[in-house]
Amino acid sequence: MAEISDPDIASFSIVDYVVFSLVLAVSIGIGLYHALTGGKQKTTQEIFVADRKMNSIPVGFSLLASWISAIALLGTPAECYSYGTMFWYICGSYIFMTLISAHLFIPTFYQLGITSVYQYLEMRFSVAVRLIGSIAFILYMVMYMAVVLYAPSLAISAVTGLDLWGAVLTVGLVCTLYTTLGGMKAVIWTDVFQTCVMFAGILAVIIHGSIELKGFGNVWKINEQGGRIEFDVFSVDPTIRHTVWGLIIGGTFTWVGNYGCNQASVQRYLSCNSLKQAQLSLYVNMILLYIVLSLLMMCGLVIYALYANCDPVTAGYISSPDQLMPFYVMKELGFVMGLPGLFVAATFSGALSTVSSGLNALAAVTMEDVIRRVFKNVAEHKAAIISRILACVYGLIAIGFAYLASQLGPVLQVAISLLGLIGGPLTGLFSLGLFFPWANKWGAILGSLCGFTVSLWIGFGAFVYPPVPTKLPLRTDGCLISNDTNTESYSIETATSFLLGATTEATVPEPYPKIAELYSLSYMWYSLVGIIVVIVFGLLFSFLTGATNPRDLDPRLVCPVIAKVFCCCPGRCRSIKYCGVLHDRSLSEKNPDPYGQIPTSENGTVAADDTFL
Repeated sequence: MAEISDPDIASFSIVDYVVFSLVLAVSIGIGLYHALTGGKQKTTQEIFVADRKMNSIPVGFSLLASWISAIALLGTPAECYSYGTMFWYICGSYIFMTLISAHLFIPTFYQLGITSVYQYLEMRFSVAVRLIGSIAFILYMVMYMAVVLYAPSLAISAVTGLDLWGAVLTVGLVCTLYTTLGGMKAVIWTDVFQTCVMFAGILAVIIHGSIELKGFGNVWKINEQGGRIEFDVFSVDPTIRHTVWGLIIGGTFTWVGNYGCNQASVQRYLSCNSLKQAQLSLYVNMILLYIVLSLLMMCGLVIYALYANCDPVTAGYISSPDQLMPFYVMKELGFVMGLPGLFVAATFSGALSTVSSGLNALAAVTMEDVIRRVFKNVAEHKAAIISRILACVYGLIAIGFAYLASQLGPVLQVAISLLGLIGGPLTGLFSLGLFFPWANKWGAILGSLCGFTVSLWIGFGAFVYPPVPTKLPLRTDGCLISNDTNTESYSIETATSFLLGATTEATVPEPYPKIAELYSLSYMWYSLVGIIVVIVFGLLFSFLTGATNPRDLDPRLVCPVIAKVFCCCPGRCRSIKYCGVLHDRSLSEKNPDPYGQIPTSENGTVAADDTFL
């Protein structure tokens, strides 16, 4: 354990800038390579789904990079440092998320041959439902990218001395450039490269800390003495921030929203050369998730062990737990030239991979769900050019929103809260269509609106009256507390709680009124609440307005979930397992239009006219 009288923090050296610049240069190089080779990004199929020729290994790495953002890289160690090891149980949700996504969601989307996942909503329900899903996703992803760009940039600049807006602009422009030039192939292969850089940065922290403290066994022992090792919260109380059930069950449905029906993930499955490869990519991603989450938690243990007697936040050396990782690197590893540069590169690699995924997904959704619906005969070469322009425009929008985020102050936390509350109702909407053949378009429209309303109500209430978790004790008897505290800070704690669930909530200045108890639900349950509300109200309104006859549905649009779960049941139970859907009949002779232009009725069959509802 270190005793600190005054933090002697290294500054960013020329070598660090070189290392950081090399990572950015390699990312641009990958984009240029894919812009000048292969099909040279002349079709939307190549830009959005890499001509459907990828295999499971790079796609699995890309899936990981898409959702392990820079916020997670900084926030997860801060979670472990401040609250202990309970969050490690989130690993238990990964296997269930993988099974559900790979075998219940992905087969339907892959076999339909669609590009935008929201095309499914039109095939199953109506144009209006498709637009609800598309608009919600666009709003979600734009806010997400802005936070991913701004929040870690501020946390790192406050410690390293890097120029804040220089970092935001550099990362945003580099990401926009290689995504625009190289399309999905560039996004996937830069994700692979950037994931390796992330692992290198994380391992540098763990290895150095273990050596400094004479082995990871000592690290664990110090954390035990400090009360950080905790795995026994089995309470069923949904208001407790982290419990085994909340992390595993609630975490499962949170992650299903990201991996089962999110456009950024589905595009990667669609880029695979077979359904088997698409499913296998999820298992590759699952293994990588286990590794990276464990490594990040170990980083938190190492940092606590080193500063167990001198908390840098309380001492005033830094202003937020989210700055612990960069503070540790600059103070403890700054003597090794290039290592701070590697860590900053690792952190911004998380931002690059997440933003590039968002840009490509936003361009795909806008192209397929908006432009091709308005201009139905767009030539393919023109569509490819428009798609590139869209990716570029969304990149500039993300940078602009990052600047706006810095000016909004507390209002930004409301926007961040929305990120975790939109995914649940969207997952419920897709689940309604895939698993409940009786659902009709009115049930989908009204059910999704109810889901968004309830989720946003809970989220807004939790923002006004944030839960007050009990932090584990911190000590400062090993350091001289400074009165010179860095007051310029932006806490990404709420962001991580909703995006990955890895840091703290705000403190409470005064007692709350009784109504605040309504909003004390743990954020780990938000997605499940949204899913349940959409399904319950969706089915209710469907039956009130005339439920769909399952026999009339195109079987390609419904997942026989009961048949898959109870696959060993005898054949005579088939009709029960299929819930009336004629999965045994031959597939329709008419293939779904890949651009969603074939008129569809509310029950998912081809209709005679193209109506909005």
